[in-house]
Amino acid sequence: MNSQRTTTLTILLICILIGAAAAALTGILSSGGPGPYEYKSIRGETLTIYGSGIYRHMTADVAIQGIAQDWITLFLAIPTALIGLLLFRRGSAAGHLLMSGSLGYLLLTYLFYLTMGMYNELFLLYAALLGCTFFAFLLSLLSFGDRELEILAKRPRTTKAVGIFLIINASLIALLWLGTVVPPLLDGSLYPEGLDHYTTLIVQGFDLGLMLPLGFVAGFMSVRGLPWGRLFAAVYVIFLAHLMVALTSKILFMAAAGINVIPVIFIMPALALIAWGFSLRLLSITRS
Repeated sequence: MNSQRTTTLTILLICILIGAAAAALTGILSSGGPGPYEYKSIRGETLTIYGSGIYRHMTADVAIQGIAQDWITLFLAIPTALIGLLLFRRGSAAGHLLMSGSLGYLLLTYLFYLTMGMYNELFLLYAALLGCTFFAFLLSLLSFGDRELEILAKRPRTTKAVGIFLIINASLIALLWLGTVVPPLLDGSLYPEGLDHYTTLIVQGFDLGLMLPLGFVAGFMSVRGLPWGRLFAAVYVIFLAHLMVALTSKILFMAAAGINVIPVIFIMPALALIAWGFSLRLLSITRS
């Protein structure tokens, strides 16, 4: 293990965890503001704005999703990243995978917060977190070596199953998002439901253009038995396990607010369980 690289990763990750905890706690605990109020968007829709705390300028349904994700970041992603770091420093391949997957989740989280969240007091913190997680995630991936590749190569059935799952997951989510975007294009209404007063569909855009293709390609490479494909698929499925728990939390918060969450209330928890099943299996076989 390269000691200088390990030290750099440790410093970066500690800074990330402190910043992420501060951002999450602010999202959960912040208050103040006028409270909920109606607002007419540039597209003529009457929207309910959350009106409270750090997410006060966001629509009510999106703001509660941000709070839901903050809970998962605080009580799942931060602890797993810390555990992964501690194990990684001891030379554990499982710890390296867990740290990398957790970093992937934090990277995507603050990419979304920076680009989708309405401008607020945490803008510079989001920017710093995005930068630090990007470089930490990249450095973590570059730190993998022959040992991890050899361990994964000994479990071809597991890594192939992970690859198949990633291909199916990417295809299902792509169809879900296309079902949101395509119908308004066909009927001439153009603007899909949920666009509200935002400039574009950030989540769907990043998913369709970046995250789903990455998952599909990693899965395909893993199914083909390519060494780095197995590794990328392992990291991706651990990242996905964190993300699906966050999405499930969002769905539950939305359901509690009386928002229709069908069919995703059935899809996301199932995908979360499968992703965690594969993640735990991979962590078990790489425990060294």
